[in-house]
Amino acid sequence: MIKMYGIPTCGSIKKAKKFFNDNNIEFEFIDFKKTSMECDKIDEWLKQIEMKTLFNSRGTKYRTLKLKELNLDDEAKREWLCKENMLIKRPVIEYDGKIIVAFDEEKYKEIFDV
Repeated sequence: MIKMYGIPTCGSIKKAKKFFNDNNIEFEFIDFKKTSMECDKIDEWLKQIEMKTLFNSRGTKYRTLKLKELNLDDEAKREWLCKENMLIKRPVIEYDGKIIVAFDEEKYKEIFDV
């Protein structure tokens, strides 16, 4: 089963949901606002993907918290991801033991064979 993590109001999440629905691909949606991503889950993702891929340094939360001024290293970014899930780039998709971050329709077509 495909798991998609994010928030329902995110534009990238809406695009990913539309892609899956249009291609009759079943998925489970996990809302960051209702289900907090613990450090264990974030660490599991970081075994497969780089911090720069998972950490959203372009979002509203990043700017609101003024994290750019802190010049965070990867360990500090990990700590922030654990306590503030809105810093996770969206969507995060778990599929077939792999982690896919962000929406890219061409990449999705290739991965999901549609």
